[in-house]
Amino acid sequence: MKKIGLLGCGVMGTQIALAIDSGKIPGILTHVYDDSKEASSELVSKLNNKPEIVENSHLLSSHSVNIVVEAASQNAVRDDGLSILQNKRDFMIMSVGALLDESIYDILYDACDHFKKTIYLPSGAIAGLDGLKSIKGELESVSITTTKHPRSLKGAQFFETSEINLDSIDSSTVIFEGNARDAVSLFPANVNVAALVSLSGIGSDKTSVKIIADPDTDKNTHHIEAVGKSGKMIFTIENTPDPENPKTSRLAILSAIETLRQYCSDDIQIGT
Repeated sequence: MKKIGLLGCGVMGTQIALAIDSGKIPGILTHVYDDSKEASSELVSKLNNKPEIVENSHLLSSHSVNIVVEAASQNAVRDDGLSILQNKRDFMIMSVGALLDESIYDILYDACDHFKKTIYLPSGAIAGLDGLKSIKGELESVSITTTKHPRSLKGAQFFETSEINLDSIDSSTVIFEGNARDAVSLFPANVNVAALVSLSGIGSDKTSVKIIADPDTDKNTHHIEAVGKSGKMIFTIENTPDPENPKTSRLAILSAIETLRQYCSDDIQIGT
């Protein structure tokens, strides 16, 4: 069975760990780390098969794990990604926005090639990435519009300099329009989907992003339009926010679990 290290023991990391512990993912969680010792201890207390809590993030990949799963932050990808690959471990990234920093992307891309390891990016809270990748060379335009309840956007870096007050929004309001690179930088915990769309398609500078705050919605909605020589693709995904963390859609967690299940399985693989 594949051995798994977990970087990040918050809501998403906990759900992944529980899926491994229950047998939904046919692997073994052997080591975990979180900046908060309390968070890692709380996670381990919920598991029947107790993984070891390591003292720092770099120790995860120094153990004999097959893959390290990041469920922490973009900073964790920047700080630990290279050492994970250097230790010849595969790497699954949930904070995909970190890869829109070209220097980070290039370093990790080259490391994959040099150390013969693979980075896995689950499709997260959206669908249609297989289609986008298939027509990547023929795309002319790609846009994504994300609509969330204002509470799901709170804490984003964008509001540190914006005059927008989320608590005063009483109707559907566009709060951001720009490209994927800027969107992911300003909303690092809210629109990782924009990073996935841009990496699958025509790049972060050419992918248009609109973010809408709607106090009347109870869903996280992503509407994607892609136009190219082969035709037009339109996807709309309405997700239920995770009850423990409204910034994250339940689908994002399920996508991570399915990606890891496939990694640990020898069976029929559907789609790309």
